[in-house]
Amino acid sequence: MLIYQLVIILIASKLAGHISVRLGQPSVLGKLLIGIMLGPAVLGLIHETEVLKEISKIGVILLMFIAGLETDLAEFKRTGKSAAYVGISGIIVPFGLGYLTGTMLDMKAAESIFLGLLLSATSVSISVQALKEMGSLKSPEGSTILGAAVIDDVVVVIALAFVMSFTGGDVNLGLVLVKKGVFFAVAFLFSWLAVPWFLRKFSTLRVTETVISAGLVLCFSYAYFAEYTGVADIIGAYIAGVAISTTEFKHQVFEKVESISYSIFVPVFFTSIGVAVEFHGLTASSYVLIVVLSLIAIVSKLVGASIGAKLSGFRWRSALGIGAAMVSRGEVALIIASIGLEAALITKSLFAVIVVVVLVTTIGTPPMMKVFFKNSD
Repeated sequence: MLIYQLVIILIASKLAGHISVRLGQPSVLGKLLIGIMLGPAVLGLIHETEVLKEISKIGVILLMFIAGLETDLAEFKRTGKSAAYVGISGIIVPFGLGYLTGTMLDMKAAESIFLGLLLSATSVSISVQALKEMGSLKSPEGSTILGAAVIDDVVVVIALAFVMSFTGGDVNLGLVLVKKGVFFAVAFLFSWLAVPWFLRKFSTLRVTETVISAGLVLCFSYAYFAEYTGVADIIGAYIAGVAISTTEFKHQVFEKVESISYSIFVPVFFTSIGVAVEFHGLTASSYVLIVVLSLIAIVSKLVGASIGAKLSGFRWRSALGIGAAMVSRGEVALIIASIGLEAALITKSLFAVIVVVVLVTTIGTPPMMKVFFKNSD
């Protein structure tokens, strides 16, 4: 079954990506749409399984690891102020509109706050691929987007822990803060002191492909440690990539990881996003809510992040491009939604709506970025 699914996914995703590029859009858009076509929502050729979910998870981790390897650290440092502006303003506006939407839906205060936090989340894994295809990943805009994503993840998860601690959730806010602090302290210290040493020592082993193996060990270790301490695993993978990018092994690791990732893992990740969507069980009122929440999700993040980018010195076109890249909610929002469902902060019907809204924001991100970054092509 798995072999059959991989054959279908690889052929379909490559063809769909090619068609998307021929139509003037990033290839990732075609890969996302073909996932919906292949999944239960349309043709039913591919169904979500635990194995596919794990392969997909490896795909997004490797995608962010590659983004880290391609990061210009000097440029990343220069855009720190912009990233902070974008990250914070990109949370304030969606949170405010999400909270107001919750109150209009007669949700309790805690539930409205949770909906605001849910709409504040960002996942830039899709944006990273679009930036790569448009040659903008190493630009000031690209560095700002990646930095803002880190800030967004940390602030939203800490705020979520704060809310859960007051709504009966079994959450120790102090412990959450300590664990996140430990992650970043250990990750940055290890990157500085141990990563170069580990790569040099591991590369001397008398077996094949030691450098790429060492790179993957670091990537998955950082991702696991990040997830264990309550930070998104993709943030850990990104930091691992940045750490390796400062060593002489950067290009060797990048070339091998890119080949491995884009041959199987990344296509599965993109396609699986669409495969996971099912529309049955949604009522007429659900579709109205999907439209309303999708518009709020897209406009609030686009406006909020764009204002932050503009205030930090970017021109409006670049600011809107940065805002568009922050629109995708991706797997981060789905994880938060699952937490809310378990804590009874959202209903099952609202959870089903949110899954579709996340898909809409994810699919809508690449074409919006194409419009605002077209001068970078």
